[in-house]
Amino acid sequence: MANKVGTIKLRGNPVTLVGSKVQVGGPAPSFTAVGNDLKAVSLSDYKGKVVVLATVPSLDTPVCDMETRRFNSEAVKLGDAVAILTVSMDLPFAQARWCGAAGVDRLTTLSDHRQAEVGLGYGILIEELRLLARAVFVIDREGILRYQEVVGEVANEPDYPAALEAVRKCL
Repeated sequence: MANKVGTIKLRGNPVTLVGSKVQVGGPAPSFTAVGNDLKAVSLSDYKGKVVVLATVPSLDTPVCDMETRRFNSEAVKLGDAVAILTVSMDLPFAQARWCGAAGVDRLTTLSDHRQAEVGLGYGILIEELRLLARAVFVIDREGILRYQEVVGEVANEPDYPAALEAVRKCL
């Protein structure tokens, strides 16, 4: 495990990312997280689909709210060949409540609160806060990582056009 200090900032202050470094073109790290129904969900459950793995600090913050709503609306356009997973450290109960209130029903929210497998596997666990950094990963149908963006300032939204273009290239 590597610690990367200053790779990203939170409100202008450098924070430390913990976990493995992933490489575009290499295999996407496997993980298990918790679904809103408290059941285990693994990356392998989406084998054969293009996966957008979006990580956010908390759904209950304005930027994470906007990002997740945006990916939810994009999911309609992308169709069933694409699975969009939004992962945070929020508890599954909070994620289910947020999805219901926001009308988010085209993507899957997952909680990484138990083992931080997503955070550690993708090198995006913020050590100081035990939250996930804002990042987007696109994984092709064969499980190969084709795109990654770790947003430099946690308070900023990701580059949606670049991520969506990466998805289209995988279809």
